[in-house]
This record gives sequence, structure tokens and C-alpha cells, in this order.
Amino acid sequence: MQNTVKIKDVKDIVIRFSGDSGDGMQLTGTIFSNLSAIFGNEIATFPDYPAEIRAPQGTLSGVSGFQVHIGSKIYNSGDKTDVLVAMNPAALKVNAKFLKKDSVILIDTDSFTAKDLEKALFITDNPFAELGLSTQQVIAVPVTSLTKESLSDLDLDAKSRTRCKNMFALGLVCWLFNRPLDVANHMLSSKFAKKPILADANLKALTDGFNYGQNRDMTVSSYRVETVNVEKGFYVDINGNVATAYGLIAASENSGKPLFLGSYPITPATDILHELVKFKQLGVKTMQAEDEIAGICTAIGASFAGSLAVTTTSGPGLALKSEAIGLAVMAELPLVIVDVQRGGPSTGLPTKTEQTDLRQALYGRNGESPLVVIAAASPTDCFDMAYWSAKIALEHTTPVILLTDGYIANGSSAWRIPDLDQYPQIIPHDVSQYKGTEWNSALRDDSNLVRYIAEAGLEGYTHRIGGLEKDYNTGAISTDPNNHQKMVNVRQAKVNRVADYIPDQEVIGDQEAELLVVGWGGTYGHIRDAVEQMNKNGRKVAYAHFHFISPLPKNAGDILMKYKKVMVAEQNNGQFADYLTAKISGLHVARYNKVEGQPFVVADLIEAFTKELED
Repeated sequence: MQNTVKIKDVKDIVIRFSGDSGDGMQLTGTIFSNLSAIFGNEIATFPDYPAEIRAPQGTLSGVSGFQVHIGSKIYNSGDKTDVLVAMNPAALKVNAKFLKKDSVILIDTDSFTAKDLEKALFITDNPFAELGLSTQQVIAVPVTSLTKESLSDLDLDAKSRTRCKNMFALGLVCWLFNRPLDVANHMLSSKFAKKPILADANLKALTDGFNYGQNRDMTVSSYRVETVNVEKGFYVDINGNVATAYGLIAASENSGKPLFLGSYPITPATDILHELVKFKQLGVKTMQAEDEIAGICTAIGASFAGSLAVTTTSGPGLALKSEAIGLAVMAELPLVIVDVQRGGPSTGLPTKTEQTDLRQALYGRNGESPLVVIAAASPTDCFDMAYWSAKIALEHTTPVILLTDGYIANGSSAWRIPDLDQYPQIIPHDVSQYKGTEWNSALRDDSNLVRYIAEAGLEGYTHRIGGLEKDYNTGAISTDPNNHQKMVNVRQAKVNRVADYIPDQEVIGDQEAELLVVGWGGTYGHIRDAVEQMNKNGRKVAYAHFHFISPLPKNAGDILMKYKKVMVAEQNNGQFADYLTAKISGLHVARYNKVEGQPFVVADLIEAFTKELED
């Protein structure tokens, strides 16, 4: 039979896989993303986990999703969905608001019974009419029963056969996008290498799903997505947490300092610990502590002993670590604190994303306790910013807080494995850099006010540390008021001078713009997409995305004061906007703020930026 398939040529497309937590949507989306990257598409992904662990099957609170945006120039995971795979009515209902008018919906009809509709709180037997979905193309396939039939000859129980239905659905999507199955077969064979029967079952379900789409007479749009010529090299699909781990390892290798991570598991930062555990052969040491405070204290001890010391956490854990961070500031020890931001306050929305920890990172300690704050912009940028965090910590003997967030930590992009020779060298500011003859632990480099660190046990170099104030000249404990004022000033000046060692702030977009949009952190892709679309439509908009927050780049003030209008867009109630106006005298900014636990929507950004231009 011939398919009556209309092939659409598109520059980019958004696909969302959605179902129950146990339906394997994350694995399905990951495999399709990797296939698309190998096929020559740029990708950006957004895993959207439910907050509840094992919510009742088929309910709205248990819906798990994985969105991937593929095309030739991709900055973010996309807004509206072109193709939705909805494994049950709850998945359809939760994601209906994200559907484009002419989108394709693939449903498993076996999971759309009256009981399933009731669980998803539908009040009629026609969920599409109830949701107002009248223009979408629906591919209704009995995925579950076809999967069971496909695997009937394998020695598997009924539950195991049913769990392969995500691969049957993936096969259908691969047919829809003309994706060859060879690479997917390899991925599944590797994943289930220790369980050959499961490998065989998933491979067969995948193949039969593809063949079902190819052999059935279905009137549906198929897609041919524009590819891109990429720079030659070795690429890997990487998420932000893994990229952060790799950046820290690279910094350890470059600096000659062994990497130590002292951490306590917390969503969504735990995967950094999981990844670093794998690299003992590179001298990486990890410790899962009993709580957040113990985690950072082990890292402080490792720093004193001469390691590149790191602790990882999210917002609630950063609060618990605050006293120990103050100790590292007072002791002037190198330390990297990675805060993967999530929804708050308190336990808040553990699986959702926000940018609400900025004030805590900048000021959330007792006393005048300055440190460096950096923010990563994308999954792949987490590598660079982790590297920079370690470089600054080791060269300026200061704690550095690296802010990422749930969106870029869990989301992934294709990453070209870099040449480390192209990265700036890391030279730890320790006693090996001291050129004088008379040494004590209070000595500083006049150029940057950085102390010369002596690791614990180094003969002839006793180094005093602790939480009590020290004399500027001798390093002995001091309660002298004039000395305390001097030390407060010096610790702040040391952080301020980091601005001499970081790149200048860049501006992209229309250089003669009427409006400068300012962002930071994981909102980069959405804001850049919005600005570029506006530039294509003739609107004069520019974009400055900040990686370095404390201190700001030296040219930040000049850039921000140059533009008639400045708008700061962030996923909080204006924390970076307040910081900028406090730091740059005379600066006035407009604000775009949303705190929904979800990424920005490009269309909403364009509307807000356009309104600001026209006011």
C-alpha cells in the first residue's frame, strides 16, 4: 500500500514525547535527539520531569515529557510543538497548550479508554473536541497492543513487553522524520548489553514501529528538516551537568591540582557527582557526605590540602552552606560552589527551573563576605564556565559560585570536544609563585591582592587559616578595629580586581539598536532567538548576555549607559536588574520577569521587547 504522505521541508521543528513517568519518554527523546544530531541537525532538548515520584498512573501530576528542537540554527528547546507523542490522555491534556495549529499528534489508542479519560479529568469521551484541538492531524495507533503482538514470540512477561511501547512509538517518529534506525539500534544494544533479551525486544519494537508507519496508508505530514554544515571534530550529545563535570576535570588537568568533590545529593545537581565518580583514573576524588554542611566542609579541607575543591548543590543546599562559604572567604581559600538553581523557596519545585538564587549567591552570608559569581548560559557553556570558575578560584584564592539552572543542567546540545590548548592556562597562586625571601602566610601579590597559598604540611610554609579575623601584616588573630576595616576593604578589592582578568562584555544583534536586552544564565537561547527574529523583521534590538556577574566586566557600565532603552529579562522578580542599577550609577532599566518553573517563551519575549520599543 502507498502512503499518502505530504513531505514538508522545514528549517526547524519541535517534537515532544510525553507520557507517564514509567513510559520511558526520557530515553525515547534522548535517542531521537542523538539520531538527529548524527543526521546533521543542531539540537536543544528540554526534559520536563514531574515533581511527584511515581504519581498515580494516568494522572495529570505524573506526566513526564521530553522536548527536542532540531534544525539548522538552534538556540533553545523551542516554544510550540510541531509533533506531540501522547502516550495517554493526561499527556495530551497537559501538553495541549503547547501545540501548534497544524501540528501532528501521535496517540496510543489503547491508553485512551473511558477509564483513562476519567483519570485525566476529561468530562466527555472526545478529548480533542474538549481541548479545542480541531486543526491538528491525529495519528491514532494501538501502540500497546501492536507492541505486545510484535514481541509475542520472545520469552518476556506481559509487563516487560508493554514497557517496550515507547520504542514502537519511537519507530513511528523515525519513519515520520525519515530517520535511519542503524544508530538507534547501536544505542539500544549498548544500553541493554547486559540484558540481551531486553535489547532484542526493544530493537524489534523499534523496527516494527518504523515498518508500521512505512506500510500503512496514513494521510499525514512528514518532515524533512534542514541540516547544517558543522565544524569538523568529535561531537557528543551533552547535558549541562555532565559538561560542568568535564569542565572541572579539564581545569584540574590544566592546573595540576587534583580534583576533589565533596557533595550531598540534591535535585537537580546530583548528576555532577554521578559523573565525576566515573573518573578515578584521572585522579578525581569524590565524597558523598551526610549533609550539605559536611559536603562543603570536606571541600574546604581538600582546598587547604592542595586540591581543586568543589561542592555542588541547589538553592536549599546553598543556604545551608552559607556559613562554611563565609569561612572560605575569611580563610581566602580557592573553592568552587556549583548551584544548579531550581524552583523555590524551600523545597519549592524541585524538578523545575528558575533564576532565583542570584541574591543568595551575591549576599547570602553574614558579614561583608565578597566572592566571585559566574553564570553558565547553555548546556555546552557549562563546560567553559566550570573551567573559568576553577581558574578564578585557584588564581585569585577565592570562593567562586557557578550558577546554572535546571533547564540547562538537564537539557542537552551537541558539543564539539574542544582543544584544551586553546583554553587559557591556569596558574594557581601558591607559594611557587612567590619570588621573595621572607615569607609569611599574610603576604599578598601587590598586582591583584591575592595571598600566596601554602598547602597543608608544606615544610617551612606554615599557613594559618580559620574564621577569626587576621592581622593584615602577620596573619595572626587580630581584633583591632582599623585592621578589620582594612581587611574588609582588601577582601572586596581582591574580588573587584578579578574584573582585570575576565573578558569584556560583548553585544550581539543590531549595534545601533534602540533597545538593549540584557540577560544572564540559562535564558540565553530564548532571548537570543527573540532578538534575532526581531532583527530579521527590521527592529533595532541588541543583546548583552552576562556570564560574569560579580565582578561585572569592566566595560559593562559603558555598554549599558550607551543605549536609550535597556530591558533586563530574567526568571525571577528582578534580582539582576536591581543589582545592575545598584552597581551602575544613573542606570534605569525596564524589566521582564516570569517565575513559572518553565523556560521563557520566545513569542512572549518578542511581544514584551516590541512593546518596550514602542512605548
